[in-house]
Amino acid sequence: MVFMLRFGLRYRIRNAAELRSRYRALVRESDGPVLICANHLTMIDSALVAWALGGSWWWVFNYRRMPWNLPEYNNFASHWFNRALAWIAKCLPIVRGGKRSEVSGVLKCIQHLLSKGETALIFAEGGRSRTGRIQLDSIADGVGRIISSVPGCQALCVYLRGDRQESWSTIPARGDSFYVDFELFEPNSEHSGLRRSRDFAVQVVEHLARMEERYFSQSGVTA
Repeated sequence: MVFMLRFGLRYRIRNAAELRSRYRALVRESDGPVLICANHLTMIDSALVAWALGGSWWWVFNYRRMPWNLPEYNNFASHWFNRALAWIAKCLPIVRGGKRSEVSGVLKCIQHLLSKGETALIFAEGGRSRTGRIQLDSIADGVGRIISSVPGCQALCVYLRGDRQESWSTIPARGDSFYVDFELFEPNSEHSGLRRSRDFAVQVVEHLARMEERYFSQSGVTA
């Protein structure tokens, strides 16, 4: 996968060594479950996030640390061969807008894995942003459900964007380089039940929105 990203598509992660050093230090120091919550612009964002944070060989020797993610079933697992590859890459395919019981079952798997010390990645907006910006009115309730159901779970907000990424797309432009940053925080809420889950989800998306604002401020582009 990394060979394809680096040499086939000629992608590059800016400040990769520093990012990976920060992430590995965070992993060593963290004593609780971590859910990676990222923004979403292309169909290969989960692969880019994993590459940016861990590199390639580090994942080989720290496979347990590689995040589980939830790709769309019809895009990545509709054929048995794709399902096999998805499983090796630690994917739990989910049908967007599918039966509530099936979606709930996949989320419960992620909750179980987090409680056992695994890491997972989920897109806070639920789908690719059609505006090219964080959509505060498009929030995946699953993010809040997972965090609220796993004691001590922290959110690792990851903001990723290609230098030439103006809006959403299937994949980033060939030869693009990527800005990546992350921040760890633990959402808090005075609510309970569904309101608590929703509050957590909103906090995560708002945190990503602030990271996006900082990105555009640093780049000198008006959002």
